[in-house]
Amino acid sequence: MMDFVELSSVNGFFALRAGAAKELPGSGGHVPLSQVYAGDTAPLAFRIDKVAARLRAPERRVAASIAHLGIVARLWSVALGSAALYDTVPDLAAEGLHWNPDGSTPDDLVLVSPVRELPATAETLRTTLVDGHLLPLAEAFQRDGNISEQLLWGNAGSALAAAVSQLRLWSRDMERPEVGKRAAVIAHEVFGHPDLNSTGALKAGSFRRNSCCLYYRCPAGGLCGDCVFERAPQRSSVRSGSE
Repeated sequence: MMDFVELSSVNGFFALRAGAAKELPGSGGHVPLSQVYAGDTAPLAFRIDKVAARLRAPERRVAASIAHLGIVARLWSVALGSAALYDTVPDLAAEGLHWNPDGSTPDDLVLVSPVRELPATAETLRTTLVDGHLLPLAEAFQRDGNISEQLLWGNAGSALAAAVSQLRLWSRDMERPEVGKRAAVIAHEVFGHPDLNSTGALKAGSFRRNSCCLYYRCPAGGLCGDCVFERAPQRSSVRSGSE
């Protein structure tokens, strides 16, 4: 049986609260993710604006990429963490999963639907996350402005690999190696999805993506550990397809 308190102990990205949003403290402003996917641009635009202001992003697509990376990291962490820890995955259908664009981990996601457990298989994660969230979320971000599909898939691959790394660290600290091993096995199978498989290589617990999230373009930014670049390109360089 899933234990959301234990799941959140991995780190804040793995936190998921359950219950009616109006009954939870500090849950004002939550909207169903299905509403965002259906074309309500205001919540996503608000989030991108907030990220842009915090990072002093020089381009809107930079803030959009970082905002997108944060959301997909939350989704992968909750799903993969549940699969690795409990051999089951919560039904994260978009209409029952509410998101607060003004919130941050661990208070941005609320599962308002009754908790329904699904089999912890790679196919479940592909259906629940890729079909149910990643595809419509990418479309929502692309409606906001110019951001490449390759970059968004790169963010998704990077976030999945990061969730594996965090579960490995937690399993080591908690002396539960089976959790980290299970996370790696499931993630490798999920990476079999063609759109994820092209994002980079997950090998021996490390990941190197084939694109860049653009964080280096922010004034205080730099390269992430899995970035395609060895060193940050010149800020004035021509945009490349890998971005």
